[in-house]
Amino acid sequence: MKKVLVIDDDPLERKLLTAVLGKVGGYEVITAENGRLGLERAVDSVGAVILDLQLPDMSGMEVLQKLKRARPQLPVLMLTGVTDVRKAVEATQLGAYNYLTKPVENDQLLVTLQRAFEKHDLLAEMEELRKSAGKGPALGRILGRSRAIQEILTQIRTVSNSALTVLIQGETGTGKELAARALHEESGRREKPFVAVDCGALAENLLESEMFGHEKGAFTGADRKKVGLLVVAQGGTLFLDEVGNLPMGLQSKLLRVLQERQVKPVGAEKAIPIDVRFIAATNAPLEAEAKAGKFRQDLYYRLAEFTLQLPALKDRKEDIPLLAQGFLEEAALELGRSVSTLEPEAEKRLSAHAWPGNVRELRNVIRQAVLLTPDTVVHEAQVKALTGNSKSSLASSGPVEVPLPPGLSLKEIGVRAVEEAEKQAIRNVLKSTGGNKARAAKILKTDYKTLHVKVKKYGIPAKED
Repeated sequence: MKKVLVIDDDPLERKLLTAVLGKVGGYEVITAENGRLGLERAVDSVGAVILDLQLPDMSGMEVLQKLKRARPQLPVLMLTGVTDVRKAVEATQLGAYNYLTKPVENDQLLVTLQRAFEKHDLLAEMEELRKSAGKGPALGRILGRSRAIQEILTQIRTVSNSALTVLIQGETGTGKELAARALHEESGRREKPFVAVDCGALAENLLESEMFGHEKGAFTGADRKKVGLLVVAQGGTLFLDEVGNLPMGLQSKLLRVLQERQVKPVGAEKAIPIDVRFIAATNAPLEAEAKAGKFRQDLYYRLAEFTLQLPALKDRKEDIPLLAQGFLEEAALELGRSVSTLEPEAEKRLSAHAWPGNVRELRNVIRQAVLLTPDTVVHEAQVKALTGNSKSSLASSGPVEVPLPPGLSLKEIGVRAVEEAEKQAIRNVLKSTGGNKARAAKILKTDYKTLHVKVKKYGIPAKED
């Protein structure tokens, strides 16, 4: 039975609250008539506190601050008169879960208390997951109780200390860089650099110079020597994000680095030995791209010594409440807001959303909700406004019918279906933006270079009648 502590100097109020919480709510209730006794009785077995703002020996604010110092996760509900609402709002900024004005309606009290316990349980689960995660903070940020995410965490712990090159695959926004950082932090290389390279962000000549470095005078404009990122990552980890965008010329050079474990800067005569662990990530079906001749097969097999396949958020919806609460706390702290929870209806709407942008989209929605929420709770209407009434462009375009030649394997059929779905989604979004690729890339939550490559690949005109 869950235990609730009521701290109130009014004996009638204590009696009424004890009756409602005990007989109707089914809680074990203990009481205190002042702040000093309340602090003494707020032992570890107490699951929540109902605290009056006006007490004879000290203010409710002072009691709240001492309670939160002793037990930061303890849910505290403030009771206040109508004239004290401003102070009650201030109390939520100090860590109170919520406030209720007297006289308190029984149903409102019980519902608010139930939500407080649910939030407390969720926070306790998050803390337990983080404690059991591993050595570095990245693994502790990969939250989830789903079987799919627990398998990913197990795989990260298993492969982190090996010398294997890891290929991380998953849709945009599934957390590929976070998984890469976790692999680095859980390895023996954690004290050395983690260097990330966005393979789709730079032109081929600039990307080569960034990765391999160059000597002074190696080309026009090379007025000084530049150390490449492969050397900067010495002893640590080099993360190749969206490696599928790597131009063919650089693919062959990267393959040579992986084979020989040395790098030759542009314009240099001698190669530099390197000790670097490689991790690559892609949102494209890289094996199929390799078989189709769009990516070097030998490089693919070098990169995919071990593969991590990150699940889409729609495939682990049971993790949404946990992730949403974590993002809410992060945003409230960063933005200086007193928002502390989501109402159940808001959680239901989050769980019903398609999440084409995956975890990144969820985080963005929660951050905006925290910024726009006028009180301590994120409501369903706010989530609805941010997620929109319409489904994703992909979902709203209807079922994707893919004409298939005979004799394809199941995997090849899946690749064709994915490509057709991507093509259809890109067409829809480009049409809605009037052919503006920069805006379309933002809507599709991908980088401009990736979108440009796919537009060329699928032969999609920027503007269609």
